[in-house]
Amino acid sequence: MRRKPFALCVDNTDYLASLIVGKVYRVLPDARAAKDEFVRIVDESGEDYLYHDSHFVFVDFPRAVKKRIREIEAVASHPIGTIVRK
Repeated sequence: MRRKPFALCVDNTDYLASLIVGKVYRVLPDARAAKDEFVRIVDESGEDYLYHDSHFVFVDFPRAVKKRIREIEAVASHPIGTIVRK
């Protein structure tokens, strides 16, 4: 079964600085990790790491919401002042 593309953090035990409860993270493809019940996400450090599935509920969103999430990620990934918003 294919995993949904987003993970809602529901437990940040042992990862207080890395995961925010209630935050939605984009799932990065990693078939090997998924077989072992892990998920790869970019956490609050800005790097991608593996976390156990139990820290998340996996969700999907309508196309318009996914588009907005991609826009937010694009702005967040650029240094301040390099993108002029319309």
